[in-house]
Amino acid sequence: MLGYDDKRNFFRMMVNSGCELTVVDEQSSRTVSAVCHDISATGMSFEVDEPIEVGTRVQVSIESTSSQIPSLNADSKVVRCSEQGESNYMVGVEITEMK
Repeated sequence: MLGYDDKRNFFRMMVNSGCELTVVDEQSSRTVSAVCHDISATGMSFEVDEPIEVGTRVQVSIESTSSQIPSLNADSKVVRCSEQGESNYMVGVEITEMK
């Protein structure tokens, strides 16, 4: 467990890796290119070029560059989205299921 100041139950690992988010909504699904900044046992954060509404389901795919480490595929739900600059958004997701 981390120190009191962080107030998190799990460590966050810095990743800064390219990935794809498949946004799943009632009307359609679309793929968004993103950069995963960090990941923990229960969530991840991404930098994207467009806002994604809180509550939206997204499927995350991060391809591994190593034959010894498997690719990551997870279903998740957007829990925050904040504008970081012009056409630049930080999205936080909660992992709902690892695949």
